[in-house]
Amino acid sequence: MTRLKTSLITLALFVGFFVRADEGMWFLMFIERLNHRDMEKMGLQLTTEEIYSINNSSLKDAVVQFNGGCTAEIISKDGLILTNHHCGYDAIAELSTPENDYLTNGWWAATKKDEMKPRSLYVRFFVRMDDVSKRILGKVTDQMTEAEREKVIKDEIALIEKENSENGKYTVSVRPFFQGNEYYYFVYQDFKDVRLVGTPPSSIGKFGGDTDNWEWPRHTGDFSMFRVYSDANGNPAEYSTANIPLKPKHHLPVNIKGVKENDFAMILGYPGRTNRWLPAAGIEQNVKFAYPAWVEASKTSMDAMKKFMDKDDAVRLNYASKYAGIANYWKNRQGMIDALTEFNTAVSKAKNEAKFNAWANKPANKEKFGTVVATINNFYALTNDKSRHDNYLQIMFRGSEYAKISRTLGTQLDAYVKADDAKKAELLPALTAAVEDFFSMIYLPAEKDIMIDGLNLYAKKAGYKLVPSIEAAFKKDNGDLTNYVNALFNMSILSSKERLMAFINYPSEGILANDPLMKLSTDMIAHLNTRSDELIKLQADYSKSFRLLVDGMRTSGLSPIAYPDANSTLRLTYGKVSPLPADKKNDAKVNYYTTLQGTINKYKPNDEEFDLPKRLIELNDKKDFGEYADKSGYMPVNFLTNNDITGGNSGSPVLNGNGELIGLAFDGNIEAMAGDVIFDSKLQKTINVDIRYVLFIIDKYAGAKHIVDEMTIIR
Repeated sequence: MTRLKTSLITLALFVGFFVRADEGMWFLMFIERLNHRDMEKMGLQLTTEEIYSINNSSLKDAVVQFNGGCTAEIISKDGLILTNHHCGYDAIAELSTPENDYLTNGWWAATKKDEMKPRSLYVRFFVRMDDVSKRILGKVTDQMTEAEREKVIKDEIALIEKENSENGKYTVSVRPFFQGNEYYYFVYQDFKDVRLVGTPPSSIGKFGGDTDNWEWPRHTGDFSMFRVYSDANGNPAEYSTANIPLKPKHHLPVNIKGVKENDFAMILGYPGRTNRWLPAAGIEQNVKFAYPAWVEASKTSMDAMKKFMDKDDAVRLNYASKYAGIANYWKNRQGMIDALTEFNTAVSKAKNEAKFNAWANKPANKEKFGTVVATINNFYALTNDKSRHDNYLQIMFRGSEYAKISRTLGTQLDAYVKADDAKKAELLPALTAAVEDFFSMIYLPAEKDIMIDGLNLYAKKAGYKLVPSIEAAFKKDNGDLTNYVNALFNMSILSSKERLMAFINYPSEGILANDPLMKLSTDMIAHLNTRSDELIKLQADYSKSFRLLVDGMRTSGLSPIAYPDANSTLRLTYGKVSPLPADKKNDAKVNYYTTLQGTINKYKPNDEEFDLPKRLIELNDKKDFGEYADKSGYMPVNFLTNNDITGGNSGSPVLNGNGELIGLAFDGNIEAMAGDVIFDSKLQKTINVDIRYVLFIIDKYAGAKHIVDEMTIIR
């Protein structure tokens, strides 16, 4: 009864702030009350039970989180998974070699026995969720400090996660929402035996490269396919040749009838993070301090990699995934700067916060909310410079394997040197394998230049207290850290496999602790995480004030937002197939879809981003599209909807009103790049791969019709 009452209060808050149907990332457990009627008006034919059910199979059973960062969907009774090419990129690159370059040339398993297992890849199934707000918040008081509050909440979360894990059968995660004003737990089941089934060549799967990323019109076949395996009883299991294809509770039918403007479109997935509740001063900090540093540091790291990737195929394959990941956010952050600036987002937020501040300082509200806005603004004013510094430094950990080595390979080395002889013998096989993996994925000249260029930029531009050892070397070497970094690599046992294996044979705590690259990595991480007493107090005051801001915005009715920020939990978003204004760059009759002919129009022979396989061009010339052509005769490639998504939704299924797969979400448009902070109902679009193009590539281009035959096709 208590749980029901809490849920009804939560629902009342949601309903009170309901907004446009195409805005919002919604919890599945609330769609009956909040969204179902609107979704039916737009074209939904399913009951809420068919979308989300704890006791019966439903759509949620066919949607998985893919390797912790993307979304994927089950599309056959034998555990076949569809996700984006860029989501499978790392696994495909890992399985590729210069001799068998699946990333460049594509590959399809002829039989299930041919499917390949990457080293580390898993999918996460969502089982159920529930509201534990009253239980957790009932443990805290207004008299607690933020540190005391955090400890009490952390302890209660640990109990809830243990209670619902069924002795380790499930992974349980309790997450805060609305800046800690509500809490929900999520129960998941992880499957770790996931194998590559097939991928198109990168000239299809990554067509357009960085140039077309975040742009429309788009012509990218951004998909790849995997399969989930289980033990004989359908349970998760480590990789084994005895495992069998998973028999899922539900798989998505695939509809190849096509899409048209204003068709209903629903997306389920795991959006990573939005900041729709971010205060005005936080937006200003990102635009003027944090994001410019991110953009510049990312480009510096990318340039250092690229010059070596272009010279050697093995290096290209090893760094392909890392480069693509950095490049994606490099363009994203620049787009955010441009969009947030153009739309004066911080200014409009500040105006709303001024209204809130007036409400907050009314006699009835002043004691609780009166200082909220002032405290938040003070925090950002005092942390602007640090945010710039931190972004310059953080990109080092994204680009350089050696910058973070003390927290990766270094942790295993540290455990090894401190162990007794018996424990050393136990740890040695895994450590040796880790050393092999580390040196198989790096190229030392590239690592040196990534470190040199990144640290030089950091030392020159961070504009804040630097890592002490870097600052000293920078001054000593007259503003150039090239000699300093080269000396570190020359002296370090971590700079070659031979040196490191020799050390493992004769380990020494002192040598490891004083290794120059290990010390640099430790110093950089410690410096990034160091907080003065003043900063600790500032952050505590900010956390409380931000929580109260969100609480007050919801209570006062001043917030235009009805839903919690994304945080990698399963959400539903719905809208329609929706065009942008006419664009001469698109050969389509209406600017909500693109065609294979439009792809050919962009073709540039031997260009890294716009080359195309000859066979694809030949199929287009012959109009040999099989059953996948639109009834108007063209071969569809991508289409637009007005769904509200963000990073993490990559690979999400786009579903029609019957819950049938019509496409695969993979990108957004640069005009609405501010979407993580503010939703633009006119410009915000989701770019999707048309499922007909996916099947056309598999069947007609790759000749892997046996994969299509696995699916339930709606014709």
